Amino acid sequence: QAQLVESGGGLVQPGGSLRLACVDSGRAFSNNAIAWFRQAPGKEREFLARIDRNGGATNYARFVKGRFTISRDNTENPAYLQMHGLEPEDTAIYYCAATLDLGAVFTTPARYKYWGQGTQVTVSS
Repeated sequence: QAQLVESGGGLVQPGGSLRLACVDSGRAFSNNAIAWFRQAPGKEREFLARIDRNGGATNYARFVKGRFTISRDNTENPAYLQMHGLEPEDTAIYYCAATLDLGAVFTTPARYKYWGQGTQVTVSS
Protein backbone atom coordinates (compact mmCIF):
# COMPACT_ATOMS: atom_id res chain seq x y z
CA GLN A 1 0.00 0.00 0.00
CA ALA A 2 1.34 3.46 -0.92
CA GLN A 3 2.01 5.99 1.84
CA LEU A 4 1.51 9.75 1.84
CA VAL A 5 3.64 12.28 3.74
CA GLU A 6 2.45 15.78 4.72
CA SER A 7 4.68 18.74 5.56
CA GLY A 8 4.43 22.50 6.10
CA GLY A 9 2.51 22.68 9.36
CA GLY A 10 3.56 24.80 12.32
CA LEU A 11 2.66 27.76 14.53
CA VAL A 12 1.21 30.85 12.86
CA GLN A 13 -0.40 34.07 14.15
CA PRO A 14 -4.05 34.89 13.39
CA GLY A 15 -4.36 36.23 9.85
CA GLY A 16 -1.24 34.41 8.73
CA SER A 17 -0.62 31.92 5.92
CA LEU A 18 0.78 28.42 5.49
CA ARG A 19 1.30 26.09 2.54
CA LEU A 20 1.00 22.38 3.18
CA ALA A 21 2.51 19.80 0.83
CA CYS A 22 1.71 16.13 0.24
CA VAL A 23 4.01 13.62 -1.46
CA ASP A 24 3.69 9.89 -2.01
CA SER A 25 6.18 7.07 -1.47
CA GLY A 26 4.48 4.82 -4.00
CA ARG A 27 1.99 5.39 -6.78
CA ALA A 28 -0.92 6.78 -4.77
CA PHE A 29 -1.23 9.85 -7.00
CA SER A 30 -1.53 7.87 -10.24
CA ASN A 31 -5.18 7.86 -11.38
CA ASN A 32 -6.18 9.14 -7.93
CA ALA A 33 -8.07 12.11 -6.61
CA ILE A 34 -6.38 13.94 -3.70
CA ALA A 35 -8.13 15.49 -0.71
CA TRP A 36 -7.28 17.38 2.48
CA PHE A 37 -9.01 16.77 5.82
CA ARG A 38 -8.43 18.08 9.34
CA GLN A 39 -9.24 16.90 12.84
CA ALA A 40 -9.22 18.90 16.07
CA PRO A 41 -9.09 17.22 19.52
CA GLY A 42 -12.46 15.78 20.49
CA LYS A 43 -13.97 16.40 17.05
CA GLU A 44 -14.56 14.26 13.99
CA ARG A 45 -12.39 14.45 10.89
CA GLU A 46 -13.78 17.03 8.46
CA PHE A 47 -13.40 17.50 4.71
CA LEU A 48 -11.58 20.59 3.43
CA ALA A 49 -10.84 20.27 -0.29
CA ARG A 50 -10.47 17.83 -3.19
CA ILE A 51 -8.74 17.90 -6.58
CA ASP A 52 -9.32 15.38 -9.38
CA ARG A 53 -6.78 13.09 -11.03
CA ASN A 54 -5.84 15.65 -13.70
CA GLY A 55 -6.00 18.78 -11.57
CA GLY A 56 -8.83 20.09 -13.71
CA ALA A 57 -11.59 20.22 -11.11
CA THR A 58 -11.62 21.22 -7.43
CA ASN A 59 -14.15 21.03 -4.60
CA TYR A 60 -14.18 22.88 -1.26
CA ALA A 61 -16.01 22.85 2.03
CA ARG A 62 -18.06 26.04 2.30
CA PHE A 63 -16.27 27.25 5.43
CA VAL A 64 -12.84 27.32 3.73
CA LYS A 65 -13.72 28.44 0.20
CA GLY A 66 -12.02 31.74 -0.57
CA ARG A 67 -9.28 31.19 2.03
CA PHE A 68 -7.85 27.77 1.06
CA THR A 69 -6.65 26.63 -2.37
CA ILE A 70 -5.83 23.06 -3.39
CA SER A 71 -3.48 22.34 -6.29
CA ARG A 72 -1.21 19.64 -7.74
CA ASP A 73 1.74 19.71 -10.12
CA ASN A 74 0.42 16.78 -12.17
CA THR A 75 -1.10 13.34 -11.66
CA GLU A 76 2.04 11.88 -10.05
CA ASN A 77 3.75 14.83 -8.32
CA PRO A 78 3.14 16.82 -5.09
CA ALA A 79 -0.22 18.20 -4.04
CA TYR A 80 -0.63 21.37 -1.96
CA LEU A 81 -3.02 23.23 0.29
CA GLN A 82 -2.40 27.00 0.40
CA MET A 83 -4.09 28.61 3.41
CA HIS A 84 -4.65 32.34 4.02
CA GLY A 85 -6.43 34.27 6.75
CA LEU A 86 -5.91 31.54 9.35
CA GLU A 87 -7.83 31.84 12.62
CA PRO A 88 -7.64 29.97 15.96
CA GLU A 89 -10.56 27.73 14.94
CA ASP A 90 -8.37 26.38 12.12
CA THR A 91 -6.08 24.73 14.68
CA ALA A 92 -6.04 20.97 13.97
CA ILE A 93 -4.04 18.11 12.54
CA TYR A 94 -4.21 18.29 8.75
CA TYR A 95 -4.22 15.10 6.66
CA CYS A 96 -3.68 14.32 2.99
CA ALA A 97 -5.63 11.45 1.44
CA ALA A 98 -5.97 9.76 -1.95
CA THR A 99 -8.38 7.39 -3.65
CA LEU A 100 -8.99 5.99 -7.13
CA ASP A 101 -10.76 8.65 -9.18
CA LEU A 102 -13.78 7.12 -10.93
CA GLY A 103 -15.59 10.42 -11.34
CA ALA A 104 -17.44 10.71 -8.03
CA VAL A 105 -16.65 13.48 -5.53
CA PHE A 106 -16.12 11.90 -2.10
CA THR A 107 -16.06 14.08 1.02
CA THR A 108 -16.09 11.41 3.75
CA PRO A 109 -12.89 9.89 5.22
CA ALA A 110 -14.10 6.31 4.79
CA ARG A 111 -14.00 6.62 0.99
CA TYR A 112 -10.24 7.34 0.88
CA LYS A 113 -7.76 4.47 0.68
CA TYR A 114 -4.38 6.16 1.23
CA TRP A 115 -3.49 8.51 4.11
CA GLY A 116 -0.56 10.40 5.54
CA GLN A 117 0.33 10.69 9.23
CA GLY A 118 -0.83 14.30 9.51
CA THR A 119 0.85 17.65 10.18
CA GLN A 120 -0.07 19.96 13.08
CA VAL A 121 -1.32 23.48 12.36
CA THR A 122 -1.64 25.81 15.35
CA VAL A 123 -3.03 29.35 15.02
CA SER A 124 -2.35 31.47 18.09
CA SER A 125 -1.06 34.91 19.08
